[in-house]
Amino acid sequence: MALSMHKESKQQMDSSKYVRYTPEQVEALERVYSECPKPSSMRRQQLIRECPILSNIEPKQIKVWFQNRRCREKQRKEASRLQTVNRKLTAMNKLLMEENDRLQKQVSQLVYENGYMRQQLQSASTATTDTSCESVVMSGQHQQQQNPTPQHPQRDASNPAGLLAIAEETLAEFLSKATGTAVDWVQMIGMKPGPDSIGIVAVSRNCSGVAARACGLVSLEPTKVAEILKDRPSWFRDCRCLDVLSVIPTGNGGTIELIYMQTYAPTTLASARDFWTLRYTTSLEDGSLVICERSLTSSTGGPTGPPASSYIRAEMLPSGYLIRPCEGGGSIIHIVDHVDLDAWSVPEVLRPLYESSKILAQKTTVAALRHIRQIAQETSGEIQYGGGRQPAVLRTFSQRLCRGFNDAVNGFADDGWSLMGSDGVEDVTIVINSSPSKFLGPQYNSTMFPTFGGGVLCAKASMLLQNVPPALLVRFLREHRSEWADYGVDAYSAACLKASPYEVPCARPGGFPSSQVILPLAHTVEHEEFLEVVRLEGHAFSPEDVALTRDMYLLQLCSGVDENAAGACAQLVFAPIDESFADDAPLLPSGFRVIPLDPKTDGPAATRTLDLASTLEVGAGGARPANESDLNNYNLRSVLTIAFQFTFENHVRDNVAAMARQYVRSVMASVQRVAMAIAPSRLSSHMGLKPLPGSPEALTLARWICRSYRIHTGGELLRVDSQGGDAVLKLLWNHSDAIMCCSLKTNASPVFTFANQAGLDMLETTLVALQDIMLDKILDEAGRKILCSEFSKIMQQGFAYLPAGICTSSMGRPVSYEQAIAWKVLNDEDSNHCLAFMFINWSFV
Repeated sequence: MALSMHKESKQQMDSSKYVRYTPEQVEALERVYSECPKPSSMRRQQLIRECPILSNIEPKQIKVWFQNRRCREKQRKEASRLQTVNRKLTAMNKLLMEENDRLQKQVSQLVYENGYMRQQLQSASTATTDTSCESVVMSGQHQQQQNPTPQHPQRDASNPAGLLAIAEETLAEFLSKATGTAVDWVQMIGMKPGPDSIGIVAVSRNCSGVAARACGLVSLEPTKVAEILKDRPSWFRDCRCLDVLSVIPTGNGGTIELIYMQTYAPTTLASARDFWTLRYTTSLEDGSLVICERSLTSSTGGPTGPPASSYIRAEMLPSGYLIRPCEGGGSIIHIVDHVDLDAWSVPEVLRPLYESSKILAQKTTVAALRHIRQIAQETSGEIQYGGGRQPAVLRTFSQRLCRGFNDAVNGFADDGWSLMGSDGVEDVTIVINSSPSKFLGPQYNSTMFPTFGGGVLCAKASMLLQNVPPALLVRFLREHRSEWADYGVDAYSAACLKASPYEVPCARPGGFPSSQVILPLAHTVEHEEFLEVVRLEGHAFSPEDVALTRDMYLLQLCSGVDENAAGACAQLVFAPIDESFADDAPLLPSGFRVIPLDPKTDGPAATRTLDLASTLEVGAGGARPANESDLNNYNLRSVLTIAFQFTFENHVRDNVAAMARQYVRSVMASVQRVAMAIAPSRLSSHMGLKPLPGSPEALTLARWICRSYRIHTGGELLRVDSQGGDAVLKLLWNHSDAIMCCSLKTNASPVFTFANQAGLDMLETTLVALQDIMLDKILDEAGRKILCSEFSKIMQQGFAYLPAGICTSSMGRPVSYEQAIAWKVLNDEDSNHCLAFMFINWSFV
């Protein structure tokens, strides 16, 4: 009897494990799940009390239901993610196969041309051979570009039929560049294809003008992609204006547009460019969309007069976008940009900017792909923005900052800018604008200059820098504003935009010191551009100055800080704002732009491929030649452009101009000083830096580090054949693992005093800025706990092994490492000098 009752009780318990929920019960549970996927025990009990339909279910079963529900949700998301990745991989595989086919055709064509040339050389005379070879090469490499196109006899652009003939010719030439062999493309090193990469990027070799080509995947439909790409001012930061002068529909459902476009000059040393083009939008039989474009001349319907004042007419050779639908959604995009920027019209030192396919690829081709990817991720909700602003609003701020800075650098007369007389020295140019309503808005003219009238003044200059990586310089300027900025000038600019009473700032002994706090707002998908608010915290010297001190705010845009990006220019642009930070706040951008010039080779055997590879095969701290031949063959130059804007009232205009001229000169001197300190022209330049107070010379410190490692661990840190000269320092500097030293202070947080090149790359800093980074700022909470627990062991035994972990660079990026070793560094008297760390196999997460 007892056995029977036990079996019955057990059956009841087993059956209670499997609960069948009614639709009403599931609906009630789903409502709670949408609000709280992981309710606490008290919340589950409250749910049973509040929902009578759940009263027959035990709290334990409710808990199991939520566990299963979370598991199903996780599986669903993972399945969706894998499907998305699979679609991307399928599309990328298709793209790579097509690229492989194109390269095979190119190889076959080159083999044929090579064989033909050999045959001609053997069978014909020298003169005939030269003519034949030239003919063959031209017909092989530029057949699509220079074909007189007899199939279109009517090319008179005065009628729609003539325009259509030009458009069809443009389409054929563009497609031959995008998917054919009309241009000899060389893949840009560093642009690795993959489902999450920017795509396949190539630059031209041996063609007229400069050309770039890119292929990529985006999760937007072709029509949306076409709409974004045609709105060139929204993504091409150098585009000043684009006017569609005429739209002509074609019989095949396409459209022909006649377009006039103006582009900014990147520096103050050259004139801006303008284009007169025909743009043809149509669809192909396979459902692809095509937008192709080319320049028009006076004989093909273009302008008959000279270019507008302050502009040089540039030529756009057949370029455009091929947008193909992807299975499962999204698009495959082929982009070709091919221009002739008339490089002979600029000073010789600037010609590399106008002859570089890498710069064209970075500023135009890759910029288009990145913008589309940005829009796609914003549309899908993958990007989280700060400051309570919509992504489109923050993008508008970035565009306004760039446009305002470009306007200041160029100073176009039709915007109201006019040149102000110099003080006899031509290093700084002053331009004024007494009608700034065009870019500030008419409401600000009446509020900012109510009594005497006024305007905006811009002081600008350009200078050539030798052997300074642009990204390194801009990062330093961003992180160490106090090294070049003046608090009084910042306060003056902020007061002007607030329309408050002000005076021209005068120099005070020491100025108003300030510290800066960077508050991130947004960044682009690949972190190549950051939008942030900088709070400048004011401090007073004396009690009477307290009323004058206040925090000030700058809206700041930083771009190009990735040193591995080929041909990228680095830029730091900022504008004072007030605490309200309204969407329509007036912005007067000032800042710096550093544009790398193509390195030149002295060796006759140098090729374009070697040029590209050598430029890109550098560490994250900038271009550091690996040996003496590299130092002799490559001259790393860049052009720095500085522009600062100020508002003024008419009665103090000359005083503001004198202040602005003096201020820009002081900034230029500061930048030159910084550039000399961080220029990595030779390894010895790092060793020549002034050591910190109480620190040994670099050679001595390197010897102490290696000697202490050997004493404590019994192993060799470096394999040195010779102890003479600077062999130890060179090996330590080029060690693949990140090695860095910290101060040993009992009353303060340890501060970094030295790092090798890998250490600087991991911390994303420079030797100059290294002393501002504290050890506890880069370690996460787990790392700090481990170090704290092992510290006594390090001090007693001399060293300790630390497990894998994650730390943070000075730029806020997470860095993972497989293991770390910490050891005491002893000086020649065997006294504790500092603490050394080696992070093994580190990488950015």
